[in-house]
Amino acid sequence: MDQIHYRSCSLCEAMCGLQIELKDGSIQGFKGDPEDQFSRGHICPKGPELKSLYQDPDRIKFPQKRTKTGWETVSWVDALSDIATQLVKIQTTYGNDSVAIYNGNPTVHNYGSMLLGQRFASRLKTKNNFSATSVDQLPHQLLSYLMFGHQLLVPIPDIDHTDFFLILGGNPFASNGSLMSVPDVKKRLKAIQDRGGKYVVVDPRKSETATHADEHLFIKPGTDAYFLLAILHVLFEKQLTKPNDLVRKEDLQTIQTVTKDYSPVRVSKITGVPKETIERIAFEFANAPSAVCYGRVGVSTQEFGAVCQWLINVINIVTGNLDKKGGAMFTLPAVDLVGEGSVMRSSPGSFNTYQSRVRKLPEFSDELPVAALAEEILTEGEGKIRALFTSAGNPVLSTPNGTKLDKALSSLDFMVSVDFYLNETTKHAHYILPPTSALEHDHYDLIFNVFAVRNTARYNQPLFTPEPGMLHDWEIFSDLTKRLELTRAGKELPKDIIKTKLTPASIIDHALKSGPYGNKGPHNKEMSLELLKNSPHGVDLGPLTTSFPERLYTEDKRIHLFPEILKEDLPRLNGKFSEWEKFSSDKSHFLLIGRRHLRSNNSWMHNLPKLMTGKARCTVMIHPSDANHLGIINEEEVIVESSVGKIQIPVEITEELMQGVVSIPHGFGHNRGGTNQKVATEFSGVSINDLTDDQAIDEFSGNAAFSGIKVSIRKQPA
Repeated sequence: MDQIHYRSCSLCEAMCGLQIELKDGSIQGFKGDPEDQFSRGHICPKGPELKSLYQDPDRIKFPQKRTKTGWETVSWVDALSDIATQLVKIQTTYGNDSVAIYNGNPTVHNYGSMLLGQRFASRLKTKNNFSATSVDQLPHQLLSYLMFGHQLLVPIPDIDHTDFFLILGGNPFASNGSLMSVPDVKKRLKAIQDRGGKYVVVDPRKSETATHADEHLFIKPGTDAYFLLAILHVLFEKQLTKPNDLVRKEDLQTIQTVTKDYSPVRVSKITGVPKETIERIAFEFANAPSAVCYGRVGVSTQEFGAVCQWLINVINIVTGNLDKKGGAMFTLPAVDLVGEGSVMRSSPGSFNTYQSRVRKLPEFSDELPVAALAEEILTEGEGKIRALFTSAGNPVLSTPNGTKLDKALSSLDFMVSVDFYLNETTKHAHYILPPTSALEHDHYDLIFNVFAVRNTARYNQPLFTPEPGMLHDWEIFSDLTKRLELTRAGKELPKDIIKTKLTPASIIDHALKSGPYGNKGPHNKEMSLELLKNSPHGVDLGPLTTSFPERLYTEDKRIHLFPEILKEDLPRLNGKFSEWEKFSSDKSHFLLIGRRHLRSNNSWMHNLPKLMTGKARCTVMIHPSDANHLGIINEEEVIVESSVGKIQIPVEITEELMQGVVSIPHGFGHNRGGTNQKVATEFSGVSINDLTDDQAIDEFSGNAAFSGIKVSIRKQPA
């Protein structure tokens, strides 16, 4: 019997609608859902691979326990009971902070894991919480908290209406948008050009997005803050700013004073962007009917990531493009995680209320920077991490100095991983607890609707019934939370899985009904889970609309244009400028940047065969003149070395790269042994994070500084 199943893809941030064709319960094909008003029929190579993920023979389905003779399948009750017992024992002996948690990127693609996983984490009562946030978007959230009063009040480019789009360190052709959930991004960017506008990409690499842009500007990695300061210098000097009643005049004056030292002439010498170009971009941006400046991973993951995000916000604000059609706007999702009074309102945020034990790195929103994780395990003394609980993450490959973390994980007293792969991280676990796959459970996008370029809502019902005995991730967390409580109370643990009436779906239904589009909200649309179940193509809730000052959550209901605490970071910014001037004459080192590919935005997708087809992607890209200077040829294996490690990798000579810059993709390095991912091992490559330094951070925010790491390159010995 033929059937059609509709859902959204959960493998990246774009939330593309899928149309899945089935025959006799077997998937026959995938298409983009043409009736989804958000994704408009778009589909990328990842969507169809939900089938491969579901059918992957390497996927674990039942609990695994590591023993002296290898991995053994055990019952859920035995595994969960032993885990609860061990965690309580360790915390009783060494304190709550002796147990740490790490949540990987896929966690936010799974609402069940988010909702019930947070309850589990709160019961552990540890300050040692880590996640992929601090190797990615932490600066965005931190500046939203400091400037607008809530960490999730992140400005979103109104891409469908803008006339001038300035992109720094982002490659939406490969990412489908990031902190800008934007399916069908190619057509949306082309539409800017078709309506007479333009988009400009500033990046050390001429990426896929930059290739199709109206203009691409090479910039030296790590110097984006100075480029942005020079843009502001021109805006103030040429009186191109616009008034804003929500901004304090003294903040504007202070920022103008700061920018005076960063003229285009001075800045061009270290960024590599000509002064005439900086001036022209500033004029074009200010004079466009609408414009938006947007920065992503390339500017977040550098030593001034927080300053970059602050300056991006300032540019949008002083040109009158914040909270304006075609500028940087804010969503109003059906499940509102920001609004006061919302039943699902998340924490507005916090910053530096406590620090990591060893290096005193700042907390953000009850999380510590993951760059501190290895040292917190390896450094002896009171407060040392002795046990680790990971969920949907592979930090050995995705966080800085993976070799050091690999060593640290092997020394733990106890480790548990919620994951369905035996990978470079989970191989160190004492237990692996596998959840169901995306096609076996329901889903509602809690987070990415907050970052969407259009207000939308969609509920995904499961396509397949899990095998008997399998558990959803939220069921794992729910049971384990209860067992922790019972163990601490000295009570006997149940011999069956502990069921709960509180399900992710019931939580979301309540949030939808009481949210802005529910029967009690200002946009009364009778929103409910039932409505979404009966709307297989999703529900369109309209374009982004102006929302300030009502949606501002600072105490005084004003934009904090220049947060006091950020002023403390300016001396560091000034001091670094002279270092860059000296580095310009250094020909012995290269600056390393990462890169992303449409088919492999996460390391765990490397075990899906169709996503690994095509030419080898794990190469070190280098400019022809640099290759010629080193005497290396295309596809030759070279040694790339940093202050923390070295790798051997084939060369890809290309004019895509700025001279003096090299690029290695993220997520490879499946060559460590002890894993069970056959496809990933076949295309193992090497890990860029065996070169990145866990000591290299944005000192203000604590975010990892991947972009711009100094490396040397040399030929293999004869």
